[in-house]
Amino acid sequence: MPVLEVKDLKVSVGDREILKGVSFSLERGRIHALMGPNGSGKSTLAFALAGHPDYRITGGRIILNGEDITALPPHERARKGLFLGFQYPPEVEGVRLREFLRLAAMECREPFCEFQKLYQDALDRLRMKYLGDRELNVGFSGGEKKRAELLQMLVLRPKVALLDEPDSGVDVDGLRVIAARIEEAARQGTAVLLITHYPRLLEFLPLKKVFVLRDGRIIKEDGPELAWEIERAGYEAVR
Repeated sequence: MPVLEVKDLKVSVGDREILKGVSFSLERGRIHALMGPNGSGKSTLAFALAGHPDYRITGGRIILNGEDITALPPHERARKGLFLGFQYPPEVEGVRLREFLRLAAMECREPFCEFQKLYQDALDRLRMKYLGDRELNVGFSGGEKKRAELLQMLVLRPKVALLDEPDSGVDVDGLRVIAARIEEAARQGTAVLLITHYPRLLEFLPLKKVFVLRDGRIIKEDGPELAWEIERAGYEAVR
C-alpha cells in the first residue's frame, strides 16, 4: 500500500490554476524523483501537499498513510509525518537550530534523550557540527542550508519527505553527503520525493521511479532511465 497517494489534485494560486489534475503515489522506503521544466508546477505541488495557505486546493485528495489529509492545516500534516525541505530555506534570527529541532521533536513525541542522540549523530553524518549551536540558517551558505533541511529530516524521521531541489547550490562533495543521508532516510522507511531539474543528484541514489510534470500534469512516469533520457534529449522529447 502506498504511504502517500495524490489523486487528481488541482491547485490554484490567486485566480490562476497551476496544477490541473495531478495523480501519483509514493512507496515506503523508496526514493522517487519529480522532474520538469521551469514553471511546470513542481514547487507548487510541494507547497500544496504541505498545506501552504496560498496554494488553494480546488479538487482531488491527498492520502497519507491511509488517511485523507486534504483539509488539514500544515502543522497537523507535519505531525502525521509529512516533511517539506524548502528550495529556499528561510533564515530565522534569534532561534537556534538545536532549540528549533528540539521543539519540533517534542511535537512528534520524541523523548529528550533520544532527540539528543539523534541530533548529535545527524550533525556528525552531515558534517555540520560547527553549525549545531548557530541560529537557524543565519549566515549559512546555500549548501549549509540544504544540509540543515536534511538534518531536520533525519531527526524527525517523517513518513514522507518532500525535498525541493536539495542539490541546488551544493558542490560535488556536499552532493555526495546529501545523497548518502537521503538514502539513509529511505532505508529507515521514509518515502522520499526529490524535486529537481537535473539528474546529477540521482546518479548517487537507488532511484525507484521518475515522474515528469509539465503544464500542471504528470505526463509520464517510469524507472530511473527516464531521468537520463531527459538529460540527453530534454523535456520536449518526453511524451
